[in-house]
Amino acid sequence: MSNVMVEAQGVRKSYGHLEILKGIDLQVQRGSVTCLIGPSGSGKTTFLRCINHLEKINAGRIYVDDSLVGYTERNGRLHEMKDKQTAISRRASGMVFQRFNLFPHMTIMENIIEAPIQVQGRNRREITAEAQVLLDRVGLGDRGRSYPQELSGGQQQRVAIARALAMKPKLMLFDEPTSALDPELVGEVLDVMKDLAEEGMTMVVVTHELGFARQVADHVVFMDGGVVVESGPPSEVLDNPQNERTQAFLSKVL
Repeated sequence: MSNVMVEAQGVRKSYGHLEILKGIDLQVQRGSVTCLIGPSGSGKTTFLRCINHLEKINAGRIYVDDSLVGYTERNGRLHEMKDKQTAISRRASGMVFQRFNLFPHMTIMENIIEAPIQVQGRNRREITAEAQVLLDRVGLGDRGRSYPQELSGGQQQRVAIARALAMKPKLMLFDEPTSALDPELVGEVLDVMKDLAEEGMTMVVVTHELGFARQVADHVVFMDGGVVVESGPPSEVLDNPQNERTQAFLSKVL
């Protein structure tokens, strides 16, 4: 087993004639936090979705936990997996979206245990006990019987994190998890993410929260125009950027 959790090699993604990703090369080390920053439309979210094959790539390769994502390789050519195979390969990663995507007709507890039962075939009593631990972990131990609409946006996003963790992923992907929240609710979600980072969870985070990136990230990647413009430790990319495009972006947002 290598020290690399995610490896992207020459990843390209197009929608028709519009090329969104123009050859992304990136490594994410196990137990590290990588933050993807950059202007809207730079390809950050598209790349994140490619990591777990929610978006199909047009060229290149992505490996998660040393396994090719979404494809098998035969004689140097990629062949897309069937949906069931892809679902199995996707289990290594959990994803938290901008919008919480909770099932409104299910309680918080039911939202968390649904996928482990249906996808992994796990025992209901066992996963319910684990789900309670996860709710305690995100500060919502007393809300298992509540429904999503009874919770604030910040609370719903914390449930979404607990739901992703219930699948026991090796990698967590966050797509601007605080962008849909009122400003006063952002901190409670970031605190949960900081705790995960301290526990050694490998994370890739698309974010505009540069304070979070500076404090928590091991590696910051600035993307623009579908390419990686600059990457490195936060102290280099955020505090001493070398590329003019990075400097121009940060001058507007810092």
